Amino acid sequence: MSKLNIKNRIYFLFLLTFLVLLTNKALSQEGKIGYIDSMKLKTDYKEFADVQAKFDQQLAEWQSQADSLKKTVDSLQSDFDNQSLLLSEEKKKEKENLIEQKKGEYTSFVNQAFGPGGKMEKLNAELTKPILDKINTVLEKIALENNYIVIFDAVNGNIAWAKKGLDLTEMVLEELNKMQ
Repeated sequence: MSKLNIKNRIYFLFLLTFLVLLTNKALSQEGKIGYIDSMKLKTDYKEFADVQAKFDQQLAEWQSQADSLKKTVDSLQSDFDNQSLLLSEEKKKEKENLIEQKKGEYTSFVNQAFGPGGKMEKLNAELTKPILDKINTVLEKIALENNYIVIFDAVNGNIAWAKKGLDLTEMVLEELNKMQ
């Protein structure tokens, strides 16, 4: 039996156990199940639109800076290619070093701005956190006032809110640990 088959079987058993536990727990709860459309919230909630505009403006500035740095690298490379036959070895090395330096600056800027954990990611989290906190507060209020036990996000199929008693994570972990 291959490792892939074992992994698939473990995943299937985990999923089956989770669904059985969730179904049993959900059936024992009285309440409603609902969903939200997070894309509609993003487009229709003015505060989201304002934050998106601010994010897009900063993104455009960073993209402009990246384009400018790239243009500099391309220009230096083009000049070097056109003049390399006429340059002394010393001048060639000097220009090659300058091109490498500018390439490094460009790569560094792109990674810092757009890479994982970069400025773009941090700004997005900083701008959206207060709005997401508000949305979660509203979800909880609606859920508790209207007896919803689970609220799903229709866009990506994730749970947007659920009663604390429906979280089966610890129970599943206990069962998994027993299997070891």
